[in-house]
Amino acid sequence: MDFTPIIMKNKIPKDVTPNKNKSTIKRFSLSLLGGVIGGLLAFGAFYAVTNTNSTDTNSATTQSSGTTKISNVKYNVDSDTTTAVNKVQKAVVSVLNLQKAQTSSDAFGDMFGTEDSTSDSSSSSSSSDLETNSEGSGVIYKKDGDKAYIVTNNHVVDGAEAVEILLNDGTKVDAKVVGTDTYSDLAVLQISSAKVTTVATFGDSDELKVGEPAIAIGSPLGSTYANSVTQGIISAKDRNITSQSDDGQTININALQTDAAINPGNSGGPLINVAGQVIGINSVKIADSSSSESVSVEGMGFAIPSNDVVTIINQLETNGKVSRPMLGVTMTDLSNITSAQQEKILSIPTTVTTGVIIRSVQSASPAEKAGLKQYDVIVAIDGKDITSTTDLQSSLYAKNVGDTMKVTFYRGKDKKTVTVSLTLDQSSLKTSETD
Repeated sequence: MDFTPIIMKNKIPKDVTPNKNKSTIKRFSLSLLGGVIGGLLAFGAFYAVTNTNSTDTNSATTQSSGTTKISNVKYNVDSDTTTAVNKVQKAVVSVLNLQKAQTSSDAFGDMFGTEDSTSDSSSSSSSSDLETNSEGSGVIYKKDGDKAYIVTNNHVVDGAEAVEILLNDGTKVDAKVVGTDTYSDLAVLQISSAKVTTVATFGDSDELKVGEPAIAIGSPLGSTYANSVTQGIISAKDRNITSQSDDGQTININALQTDAAINPGNSGGPLINVAGQVIGINSVKIADSSSSESVSVEGMGFAIPSNDVVTIINQLETNGKVSRPMLGVTMTDLSNITSAQQEKILSIPTTVTTGVIIRSVQSASPAEKAGLKQYDVIVAIDGKDITSTTDLQSSLYAKNVGDTMKVTFYRGKDKKTVTVSLTLDQSSLKTSETD
C-alpha cells in the first residue's frame, strides 16, 4: 500500500485590500505554518511505518546461526510414580542364567586342538566355559550382614550352571541359588551385600484395589534395557494361571493381572504400588489367545502376589525348598471324559458336570486313611467348589503339613464329605502325577 501524505493548501482571498496587509500576512503565515507542520507530521508517520517494517525484516534475516538456546523455564515433574520408582529402582537387578557354551563346530578350532569341555567335569563351573543362556529380572529384598537376598522367578534360573547379577550401577556379581520352587515359579538368590545400597519392601497384596496404579520395573529383552519402567493398573486379582515348566511340571499361579507392559526379560522383576512397595513378582504374560484363530493380545501380564511371595521365600531361605502337604492321589478332570463314561464308570448324577476324578489312591496316604477311593469325584474342598485339578492343587497347597481339610465328593449317586489329615509332604510322593 502506498501511504502518501495529504497536505491541505490554503488560498489567498481575491478582495484583500492594502490596509489589511498585516492581518492578511499573519493569517497567511499561520496557514502556511499549519500546512508545513501537518505535512511534516504526515511524512513522519509514513517514515515510521515503513522504517519499522524494514527493521523487523532485517532482524529476521540477519539472525546469527547456531544461537538456538534451551528455555530456562523450569517445572516440577515429581509425581507419585517418580517417587515410587526412586524408592525401589536401585534394588532392581538383571539376572543372567549362565550355561555351558555349545561345542564349537569350527573346523579351524578343531584343527588347532580346541579343548574338549567334557574332558574335565569341573570345568563346567569355569566362567570361560559358560555363556549367557537367558536373562531375567529380580529385586533385592533383604540385606543381612555381608549377604543380600534376591527374589526372582524359578524359570529365570532354571537349568543354570552359574548365575550372575547385574546391579543397578552396572556392577556384575556372582549369585548363589538358595532355593527354588517350580509350583509357585519363585527362586531365592544370595549375593554379597558389599555393593547393595537399596532394599525393597513388600506391601500387602490383599489390600490392593482393582484399578489402582501398578508400576513394573525390570529388564525387558535383557540387560540392555535394564531398569525399564512401565505403568498401568491392577486389572484383576486372584487369576489362576496354569503353565508347564521345561521339565513338564505344572505351574499354578494365583496371580494379579496388570496392563503394565511386561515383556520377556521382565520375569522376576517387581510390580510396585505408588508407595514404592513390591506388591507382586512379574511372571508371565499372554501374547496370543489359545483359540484356533491366533489373536494378538496386549496388556495382559501377571504377577505373583506379594503375600504369596513372602510365604514362599521365607521357606526357601530356611529350607531351600517349599514343604507342601500331599493328598496321595492321581487325578483327572471330570470334563476330560465323555458323558457315556461318566454314566457307565462313575454313575454320578447327570447334574454333576465339573470336578476331579480320583484315578488311583496311594497306599498309606492321607487320602487312603480318610477313606477316599478310585473313581470318587471330588467337587469341593472346605466347602469351596472344585472344578479342575488346578483348583484342587491350589486348595491343597494353601495348606501346611499337619493341617486338615474337608473333601466333598460323589461316590456314585451318593454325596459324601470326609476330613483328611495332611500328615505327609510332597517328598513322600511316588509319582509326579500324584497329589
